[in-house]
Amino acid sequence: MKLSFLIITLFLSYTSNIRAQKTIQEVKIDNQQPFLIGEITVDALSSNTYKTWFQPNFNDYKTDDEKVNSIKNKINDLRIIIFMGTWCGDSKREVPRFLKILESVDYPKEYLKIVALDKRKENYKKSPQGEEWGLNIRRVPTFIFYKNGREINRIIETPIRTLEDDILKIVSEQEYIPNYASSLHFD
Repeated sequence: MKLSFLIITLFLSYTSNIRAQKTIQEVKIDNQQPFLIGEITVDALSSNTYKTWFQPNFNDYKTDDEKVNSIKNKINDLRIIIFMGTWCGDSKREVPRFLKILESVDYPKEYLKIVALDKRKENYKKSPQGEEWGLNIRRVPTFIFYKNGREINRIIETPIRTLEDDILKIVSEQEYIPNYASSLHFD
């Protein structure tokens, strides 16, 4: 009885671990730079083709330490989803900077989700799993902040002032109107 329980437990543990592992999807089109789609990791951005823009934009960005210290105690109970395109100039610039800020505040990695969207015409700004569905993702990058499972605000494409200023307003629950807010239509 105990042996069969142990075997079943080990089997269920093994199968759930297999499902939990993410497979990074890369799309290659003739005569174009490859790009990622679906849920991705910071490690994926730090490797291969993507490190040529990710590493310099991450390493060379100097965070505003005063603002980072103000953000630090207010952000750790929030969940964040980043929608980006590894093919998009704004994403290539803003996402590494945003991730540098998160690293500076010791943001829990398990609270962050990064979703790379497709650039092909038939799937433009969509992901294989449809994470963007119903979220009005029109421009990338879009950084969405959630508290208790509810969206509290977002940064769309570029910050209004600086990433640190905009993040601080959002996590402090101050009034913040993102770029292109007039195009947000929540059903």
